[in-house]
Amino acid sequence: MTYVGRVHLRPAVERDVPALLAFWKLAAEDTNRVGDDTAAVSALIRRDPQALLLAVDGDEIVGSLIAGFDGWRCHLYRFAVRPDRRRQGIGKLLLDAAEARFRAFGGRRADAMVLDDNVLAHHAWSAGGYRAQPEWRRWVKGL
Repeated sequence: MTYVGRVHLRPAVERDVPALLAFWKLAAEDTNRVGDDTAAVSALIRRDPQALLLAVDGDEIVGSLIAGFDGWRCHLYRFAVRPDRRRQGIGKLLLDAAEARFRAFGGRRADAMVLDDNVLAHHAWSAGGYRAQPEWRRWVKGL
């Protein structure tokens, strides 16, 4: 287990889902999109129990990051830190753990989906060594 002060990391479990969804409403952007619901998060936890990383202080979720690996590419989603706990090393702790997970799989590059208007997130990703790729745009289709 990795710690920053009283904060430690652990994978999410099914009983975390309601608190995690509430946490995302407080700390994450774009929380009203299709798919951010109990069924989807529970399915992720069942499919890849180590992918959804939580930073917790006692019983409180103070950070999250999904570190998904599809066998080829490394993807980062739902990087969020509780607003009153930002700039305390929690985000770095989460990113370092995700990158270590990817390296253990043989991953060579991680990418993140970040909203264009989320300037605060741009600073956090930049501080972690990530750079925007302006030549790419995400294309989506609801299923």
